[in-house]
Amino acid sequence: MNKPITMSVKEWIIKRMAISLVVSEKTIDQVINHQFDSANDALNVHDSLEISGFGKFLFNIKKANAHYAKLLQMKQAYENTLADESITDKKRHATELRMITVLKDIKILKPKIK
Repeated sequence: MNKPITMSVKEWIIKRMAISLVVSEKTIDQVINHQFDSANDALNVHDSLEISGFGKFLFNIKKANAHYAKLLQMKQAYENTLADESITDKKRHATELRMITVLKDIKILKPKIK
């Protein structure tokens, strides 16, 4: 059975598992979400994660440091743009939204590389 174009891979896997295991889709969805939330939490604490039968994931500190430096540069550039009084309200709003995303990424990455 091929996956329909309109359906996400996750939805398709859940539907196939529900049919083959005769378990509700909601239950399978909750289990999958719990597993990936747990894996995400583990990667926040450790530098590697292995999911049996799926693969091993490693946190690359060198790439993280480079990305962190780039985020700091972006933050500075956005601060400079926001300090400019002549920018339009539309550009200010767009820059503020980008700044929020950059600050969130910095907050997530900083404890991991320090």
